Amino acid sequence: MANSENALIEIEGLYQIFGSSPEKVLPTVKGGSSKDEVLADTGHTVGLQNINLTIGKGEIFVIMGLSGSGKSTLIRHFNRLIDPTAGKIKVNGDDIMQFSMKELTQFRRHKMSMVFQHFGLLPHRTVVENVGYGLSIKGQKKTEWKEKAKEWLETVGLSGYEEQYPSQLSGGQQQRVGLARALCTDAEILLMDEAFSALDPLIRFEMQSQLIELQENLHKTIIFITHDLDEALRLGDRIAVLKDGKLVQVGKPVEIILNPADEYVRAFAKDVNRARALLVKNVMQRAQPILSIDDDISKAEETLKEYDVVFRRTESGGFEAYSKVFENYSASWTSVPSLKRNELLQDVLPKMLQSKVSLPVLNKDDELCGYLSHQSLAEMLKI
Repeated sequence: MANSENALIEIEGLYQIFGSSPEKVLPTVKGGSSKDEVLADTGHTVGLQNINLTIGKGEIFVIMGLSGSGKSTLIRHFNRLIDPTAGKIKVNGDDIMQFSMKELTQFRRHKMSMVFQHFGLLPHRTVVENVGYGLSIKGQKKTEWKEKAKEWLETVGLSGYEEQYPSQLSGGQQQRVGLARALCTDAEILLMDEAFSALDPLIRFEMQSQLIELQENLHKTIIFITHDLDEALRLGDRIAVLKDGKLVQVGKPVEIILNPADEYVRAFAKDVNRARALLVKNVMQRAQPILSIDDDISKAEETLKEYDVVFRRTESGGFEAYSKVFENYSASWTSVPSLKRNELLQDVLPKMLQSKVSLPVLNKDDELCGYLSHQSLAEMLKI
């Protein structure tokens, strides 16, 4: 669960019942009647049952499940496109259920942006007009929003397409426009409902990569809906699994894979290509203190009382490792390659197989943020 101090969104006791008298049916649902029983007895459909979630600032939080699980219903509660039958929705500590219509409109314009599965672009507006639309309805001057829209188009790789119309673009390009439009408003929270599901597999993979790359710099809070576990594992800092409107499991990708809560989650995880779906950051251990180039073997030996491996930076910017693994044949620092935290496991396997020790993991600023051990990699891939 996200740290309470870092919590941006809090969902408490959320229920959604569709029908003519949901409030009357609510006690029956709270009493434990199943979705099928409620439908047979009352004609009402249970969309969500007692959802409790905390989502942290800067987190990519993925909500997944099969069709009818309630995932798209849930995401529409975050900006109150749907109001719950019961429950609280807090953003930055504010209960948005108490917002007036004016406050809710401002909240939607400034706090959250949404990226849709089928792009949702305005066909009669040019690409740059679509991207800047959110800013234009806020009252910004055209010279201001157009310049900003162009910058975001460049960011998503569509510089030069400003005056095209959506119908002139491919599906992948249209979704890039949709992403640029959502980012252009500077909203803190992005809601992405099956945003890449309509794309061809190769384009979908490219869009996932772009989102990961953008997030390294933007640190948005992203709520991402998908039915695809490969996509969930690749994108999510944490994943929530829904079934029949109930929250079955919430956890990090590693936890979903290694410790599925029940047969429903286990069925999702059974055939997933872990090496292709998981990133280094999903498996790595957090960084230990890095030593200086001037530190000698005695300093390394002291550090090894707490860690299996210790790293230091070389004058050329590379890394050297000192490890217990080397004790039988070498008492010296050994040069090792480094990994990036957002690399796929399948892409780092050659380096790991060639190394006798754990390898350092770097963030986007080339700073040590963790290390990947053979043991954790083998456990994850079941080697």
